[in-house]
Amino acid sequence: MTAVTFIGTSDAFGAGGRRQSAIFVDTGTGGLLLDCAPTTGTGLAALGIPRDAIDAIAISHFHSDHFAGIPQLLLAMTYADRRRAPLVIAGPPEIEARVRRVAAAMGHDLRDREPPFPLRFVELPVDRAAALGSARVSAFPVHHQPEALPHGLCVEVGGRRIVYSGDTGWFDELPAAARGADLFVCECNFYEPVFEYHLDYRTLWARAPELACERLVLTHLGEEMSERRGRLELETADDGLRIEV
Repeated sequence: MTAVTFIGTSDAFGAGGRRQSAIFVDTGTGGLLLDCAPTTGTGLAALGIPRDAIDAIAISHFHSDHFAGIPQLLLAMTYADRRRAPLVIAGPPEIEARVRRVAAAMGHDLRDREPPFPLRFVELPVDRAAALGSARVSAFPVHHQPEALPHGLCVEVGGRRIVYSGDTGWFDELPAAARGADLFVCECNFYEPVFEYHLDYRTLWARAPELACERLVLTHLGEEMSERRGRLELETADDGLRIEV
C-alpha cells in the first residue's frame, strides 16, 4: 500500500497558518518527497516523519515555496542525522545548479559542506519515466510562469499512479495528464479566477468531469480557499492529511 501525506498545503504566503508545498509518498519500500518548501523540515518533525525516510526529492518548479527548503534539509541530514544513505534530488533542467545557488545564497554553500552521503541530481525527462527509488517519476508541461521551468509530476509505484499538478493555470492538456490517475493532487490557489498561472475552484468545479481521475484532492490553497476547505464539493487537503492509494 502506498500512503500519501500532505506536509504543507498552503500557497506561497502561508494562508491559514499552514505550511507550504510538500507531499511525502511512502511506497512501503522507500520515501519520495514531492516539492520541498522552507517549512518542510518543521512539517516532517510535526508529523513524525523522519528525514531518513526520504530516498528522493522531486521538484515541480523553481519557486521558493516549492524548492527552497532543500538546503536546510541537506544541512539537517548532514549534522543532525549523520546520514549515510544515498539521496536523489530530481527536477526540471538546471536542478543541480539551482539548488547549489540557493544553498550558497542561504549561507550553506555545498562546495564548503559536501554532504557525507552520496548525493545525485537528476533532470526529469518529459513524458518518460525515471527511476527514483522504488517509484518511477516523469514530468509533464504545465501553464505557470515559464522562468520557473514549471512541470507537473507523475508518480508510478506498485501499480498505482499519483499525479501532482505543481503550480499551474488551466490548460487544454491538463485532463490528459490526470486521466486514469488513482490520485490527482491539483493546485487550487484561488476561489474565483484571478491569475492565469494559478487554478481556481470555479474553473475546477466546472471542469472536474474532464479530469476523469479516481480521486481529486485540491492543495496550494490561498486565503479564500483556506477559509472554505472542508466545506466544498471538491475535496481539499490540509496539513497532515494522509491518503492510502
